[in-house]
Amino acid sequence: MRALLHAYFYRDGQRPVAKLKGVRVHKRGFTLVELVGVLIVVSILAIVAMPRFFDTRTYNARTTYDTSLSMLRYAQKIAIAQHTKVFVVFNGNAASLCFDAGCSTPVLAPTRIPATFSLPAGVTTNTFYFNALGKPFRASDIEPNSNFAKTTFVLPDGGRTITIEAETGYVH
Repeated sequence: MRALLHAYFYRDGQRPVAKLKGVRVHKRGFTLVELVGVLIVVSILAIVAMPRFFDTRTYNARTTYDTSLSMLRYAQKIAIAQHTKVFVVFNGNAASLCFDAGCSTPVLAPTRIPATFSLPAGVTTNTFYFNALGKPFRASDIEPNSNFAKTTFVLPDGGRTITIEAETGYVH
């Protein structure tokens, strides 16, 4: 009996073997060919993918688009929530949200700083405002008559467009 236990639990009398009867113990690890193959595949993926990670123009264009869209929607929501006019004033490469056309009273963003967003060069339009119902008006319009036409901003980076509908003020 002792010889049977010895043969089962010990290989060559050296150390215990954790195996069941009839199950082979395989050596674990990777061959050199497998490691080289993985390195080749990873290096090809790195060559293709790395330029996308270091080229930030696409990310910056998307950030500008998302920020502009969000701030215009925010202007409309603040106008409705506070039952007042909110002006979108364009000055150079930036736009500000204000409670008056002269922008002496800025709208505060949720972060408690003046709501201003930057625009890429080439985006120009006239100042307009959202009334208490969220409808857009040109700065020179007198309510209830609006001469505001459907307005589309084309952002030069990536060709994305932001449209403000004339009747509803829907920003998309």
